[in-house]
Amino acid sequence: MKATALALLLIAAAPVAAAAEIAVTYSPEFTEKLQDDYGMKEGEVLGGRIERDLTRELEKAGVDVARIDVTILDARPSRPTFKQGSDEPGLDMFRSVSTGGMKMKAVAYDASGAPAGELEYDWYENDIRQAGLTTWHDASRASDRFARKFVKALD
Repeated sequence: MKATALALLLIAAAPVAAAAEIAVTYSPEFTEKLQDDYGMKEGEVLGGRIERDLTRELEKAGVDVARIDVTILDARPSRPTFKQGSDEPGLDMFRSVSTGGMKMKAVAYDASGAPAGELEYDWYENDIRQAGLTTWHDASRASDRFARKFVKALD
């Protein structure tokens, strides 16, 4: 009983960031790329990754912001997307590789709606030998690095 009470007390005392509302949108140019080349579903995959990375880093740092607006400006897959594979039968879904990555911009707002921080960030793999194992591996690395840098700037 004492151990449970102590555990609850420690959890309550731990710094906790309020859950920030995170909205991910796409630039018009990237929206066109999604529609024409990658498939719109791929944008949802990237947006989900950015949300998870930012949420993780905000919680870890205990940073409290009300809202974060992220815009994906560009992204390149490390492997062909399903749409690319169906549109271009010559692509090998397992052996075709490319240097991928992502460029994004974010603005964080405090509870009063005032901007609390802004960052534009991009990272693209430059060595084909290091290309990712999954479709959006390199873009995921860019998202992770972006989240760490953005939250550090907010802290």
